[in-house]
Amino acid sequence: MIHEFYEREKPVPPEDYVRVDHVLLKNYVTSIFEKLGVRRWEAEIVADVLVTADLFGISSHGVQRTRRYVDGIKTENIDIYSEPKIIVDRGAIAIIDACNGLGQPVSVKAMELAIEKARNYGVSLVLVRNSNHFGIAGYYSLKAVEKGYIGVTMTNSVNLVAYTHTIDRIIGTNPIAIGVPKREPPPILFDAATSVVPVGKIEIYSKQGKEIPPGWAIDSNGNVLYGNASYVLKMIKAKKAALLPLGGLGEKHGGHKGSGLSFIIDIVSGVLSGAAWGVHVGYTVGEKPSNVGHAFMAIDISAFMSIEEFYNRLQQYIDEIKSARKHSKADRIWIPGEKAWYTMMTRKKIGIPLHKNVYNELINIGIDVGVELELKTL
Repeated sequence: MIHEFYEREKPVPPEDYVRVDHVLLKNYVTSIFEKLGVRRWEAEIVADVLVTADLFGISSHGVQRTRRYVDGIKTENIDIYSEPKIIVDRGAIAIIDACNGLGQPVSVKAMELAIEKARNYGVSLVLVRNSNHFGIAGYYSLKAVEKGYIGVTMTNSVNLVAYTHTIDRIIGTNPIAIGVPKREPPPILFDAATSVVPVGKIEIYSKQGKEIPPGWAIDSNGNVLYGNASYVLKMIKAKKAALLPLGGLGEKHGGHKGSGLSFIIDIVSGVLSGAAWGVHVGYTVGEKPSNVGHAFMAIDISAFMSIEEFYNRLQQYIDEIKSARKHSKADRIWIPGEKAWYTMMTRKKIGIPLHKNVYNELINIGIDVGVELELKTL
């Protein structure tokens, strides 16, 4: 399987792309945040979350998001000197106040606490308030998987999405990620926004000079937007456009399901945690603190049955799905997380492809903050 992905990515990327070693890329991004005053261990976590997204093939949440956090720190909308505080600690639950710090480090700490509590109670729920954007949700669920636990991660986000039957930006892209360990890798990882696409995908399309298809966004009059990604992104930033919920416009293809799921995630992540919700969530670079809310759950499989029994039952289920009749136009039957895992294994060998606009932006950020490390291409 890794060989197949290697052959797929082996050719030199198109001339508007470069490849960069993942370790060098992580060190470079780490240096950017260190130069801004971020503590090294926190800078390493932020960089690791960003580079992991690129390794998984999720370029919308990869290093192209570096500018967002840099600007948030420069405008002091993110407090890099704050220390998170546990404000509720009761049995299997906890609430952490991130004190407007970076979202990634506090989220790692929150999942570690969730794992510790699940070890004692079988299941756990740790909520975080007053946080910021934390990158890909799956990163934290995999932290639980590494310890042999089922991990669930949810977060709310700035209002970018029109609730079904509305044209107003009133809910976030609010992703959910569930990671499940298997006897052999790759682990199961379902990680998805509750919008048709995250805004980061439109950002990366804009940097690539690509067009977006109909069905991703609508303007403030309810008209479907498509075509020039830079124009659509400009409309979104001007608050003259909204993303559509998972399932698309209206109820015909299940848009109400995406809206409903987003709403529920926001209740747990935002309302229950004491964070902001919906229209009250701020942007990383904005006029008010983000006050993002996160939720982390860990499930100790051994509290329910032996690990071996679980692995056997899970593998039987996977085998049943894999042995189903394949659609004639499908190349393979995939389990959630497989593509990302094999993409990661391949890119660790041959490098991460970055669009030149993303690469050049990173170089310019590095020059601006005084990074001395050179970001060489392969």
